[in-house]
Amino acid sequence: MSITLHRRLLVPAAAAGVIALALTGCVGDQTGDTSDIDCAPYEAYGTFEGEEVTIGGTIQDTEADRLVESWSDFETCTGITIDYQGTKEFEAQISVLAEGGNAPDLGIFPQPGLLQKLALGGFLQPAPAEVEANVDEFWSEDWKGYGTVDGTFYAAPLMASVKGFVWYSPSEFADNGYEIPTTLDELTALAETIAADSGHQPWCVGLGSGDATGWPGTDWVEDYVLRQSGPEVYDQWVSHEIPFNDAAIAEAFDGVGDILKNPAMVNGGFGDVSTVISTEFGDAGLPILDGQCSLHHQASFYEGFWPEGTTVAEDGDVYAFLLPPVATDDPQAVTGGGEFVGAFSSGDAVTAVLAYLSSDTWANNRVSLGGVISANKGLDPNNASSAILKQAVEILQGDTTFRFDASDLMPAAVGADSFWKGIVAWVSGNSTQQTLDTIEASWPQD
Repeated sequence: MSITLHRRLLVPAAAAGVIALALTGCVGDQTGDTSDIDCAPYEAYGTFEGEEVTIGGTIQDTEADRLVESWSDFETCTGITIDYQGTKEFEAQISVLAEGGNAPDLGIFPQPGLLQKLALGGFLQPAPAEVEANVDEFWSEDWKGYGTVDGTFYAAPLMASVKGFVWYSPSEFADNGYEIPTTLDELTALAETIAADSGHQPWCVGLGSGDATGWPGTDWVEDYVLRQSGPEVYDQWVSHEIPFNDAAIAEAFDGVGDILKNPAMVNGGFGDVSTVISTEFGDAGLPILDGQCSLHHQASFYEGFWPEGTTVAEDGDVYAFLLPPVATDDPQAVTGGGEFVGAFSSGDAVTAVLAYLSSDTWANNRVSLGGVISANKGLDPNNASSAILKQAVEILQGDTTFRFDASDLMPAAVGADSFWKGIVAWVSGNSTQQTLDTIEASWPQD
């Protein structure tokens, strides 16, 4: 589950067009004054007068401001005005807008499954040749595949995240002689030691996320499936070549359950196991700063949730290590997420914007502004705004086995519904078998 999928609202068709005009958004500021700007990197995109390209997505607040800033020079040098509008309800609204002919020129999709749905519905334009050339140069085949539907390439990757980080307090580890675990068994032993030494539950967990409550638990399960059973089984699970109630998935649930359903392990700083469900995912790791818990499982993007003034570094207030493999000689594997840019309309200005957003120039511009990363191979990791984000870039650019968030690839009836709800019911007391059977029964029939 990607971070932007934390609240959904179904919008009546009659209201969708009105809402589209009233979305809280950010509009590009094109001044036309290039005196203080080096326009050389933008000459290849052409020159336009009075052209506007609209973009919709889930990105909001500070991240939206930085997104707009990332293309401000491009606007000034090309003459294109980019109008970005962001809303948490983008996923719920965009299909209705597309069906009514009111979609923006471009959409930033946090779910390959949503992208696929709109492509199969005939609403998206195939990616221009310039965009495909950029993706062939700067991304792996896997990333290109996430933007491809039935053999046609529609959408280039944009930003990315690495999941499966375990956040901790370096000073607590140093003071107590705790070492970074290299296997899942060592992680279990570490948690047991912390519980015995500290008197508090070692893990703090939050599954709360509005209508999407439960999605952080899906990230846990996905990490365990990938590590315990490997990428081949993970891919079979995502594509339903094996059922959701397969023994490998049950093993992952039970492994995660040893933490999430264990009162000795959770919920540090909040209370008993039941508080795992009511605790907002954005707040869940904060008790680490007060010494009320010691470990928090969340993606690289969680760096942005620490309070202002928190130092994220190996010798800082908080840092993170990757959830380890089963055995020390197992290859490192990670899950992650990202966004993709697809077009509802065509035209020279639209092509220019798409080409820029799929370039290494854009990736370096945006990452230099802080808070995010990209899997673009032309990105200089040194442009990342912290050591954690630099590490995440290097993971994406290296030989680490990467798999996209499974719930984002599954049909929406599962990945954005029964899987989330199943996690909540499971933590609330349902058995693993009962939970998996229910989710399996929800898988759409071909």
